[in-house]
Amino acid sequence: MHRYLVIYEKSKRNYSAYSPDVPGCIATGKTLEETRKNMQEALKFHIEGLIEDGLPIPESSIAELMIIDI
Repeated sequence: MHRYLVIYEKSKRNYSAYSPDVPGCIATGKTLEETRKNMQEALKFHIEGLIEDGLPIPESSIAELMIIDI
């Protein structure tokens, strides 16, 4: 199993997501829940494609994740 950091951003009309460790893998949705689902599917599809093409699977660069409320 692989774990990747995913960044979710909110715009005026929707949400978007990307993973810094998996360039080109993005997702959008009208809600955060929809975007999470779409991003999970996008990552799965992207990794499956890399495996089929015999390309290396990206390693996660997460050393630590912290959310700081100010």
